[in-house]
Amino acid sequence: MSTDTVSPLRQRMIEDMNSRKLGPHSQRSHISSCKRLAAFLKRSPETTTREDIRLFQLHLAETAMSISNRNRIMTGVRFLFRVTLRRLDLAAEIYHLREPQKIPQVRLLAVANSLRTRVLLSLTYGCGLRAGEVVRLKVKHIDSAQKIIRVEQSKGRKDRNVMLSPETRDLLRQWWKERPSHGDAGTPLQERWLFPSRKSGKGAGKPMTTRQLSRLFHEAADAAGIRKSVTLHALRHSFATHLLERGTDIRIIQALLGHDKLDTTARYTRVATGMISNIESPLDLLLNPGKKPRRSRKDPPPA
Repeated sequence: MSTDTVSPLRQRMIEDMNSRKLGPHSQRSHISSCKRLAAFLKRSPETTTREDIRLFQLHLAETAMSISNRNRIMTGVRFLFRVTLRRLDLAAEIYHLREPQKIPQVRLLAVANSLRTRVLLSLTYGCGLRAGEVVRLKVKHIDSAQKIIRVEQSKGRKDRNVMLSPETRDLLRQWWKERPSHGDAGTPLQERWLFPSRKSGKGAGKPMTTRQLSRLFHEAADAAGIRKSVTLHALRHSFATHLLERGTDIRIIQALLGHDKLDTTARYTRVATGMISNIESPLDLLLNPGKKPRRSRKDPPPA
């Protein structure tokens, strides 16, 4: 969106994003994506056709860009067409690619070279937290009595609760004993960061950054021998997928992940073949009325 004729369009899009309370990071990403489309078209995105959408996605596919970046770009473009331009016909032409990232979590956590890394990755996978949510945790967010972790003002400026397992609680207690405290001066206990920055001076009293967390993840992935391209966010995906495969209701998973729409969580309904093959068809019961329904091995025994 680099031409003068497009400036009003960008302003409308910004207003639409503000009204929907999209965060600064999402807004920058969406604007950047639409500028990329405009550069490809060499004209205003308002003139886009279905063929243009097809060619743009083909263009992205021919680059060395990762699947996650391609999906990110098309998410911003879809917002433009679906919300700002009200061109649902063009939005319908946009597709996203699934990212099949399976990570051996046990091996990843086992090779973590420090307690801090192990705690950080355990929170990401064990609670389904985003990177920004992990680094912004404070003492007040850990409720051992109720066995929950409070996530405040996350994506979409929402609050939610996630589970605090005994394993995670024990790891946090171990970490608290080793946690650097040089930036705690003058800060009430409940307001202290769980993962403070190790910098002194101006950096003191601030939390570690998501970039630092991502670096620690990739160091652990390298040590675990994971050669394929994976991201820290894949741990959050694994959290949701594994809950679903264990029979957790998708609406509970939606609440744990902090998704506004069930459609967003529904990506995890592509479950393992073995899980599907074990489901008993209602036709079997119809043709065999005397047969008792097969109970899943994971179902609790009758009281």
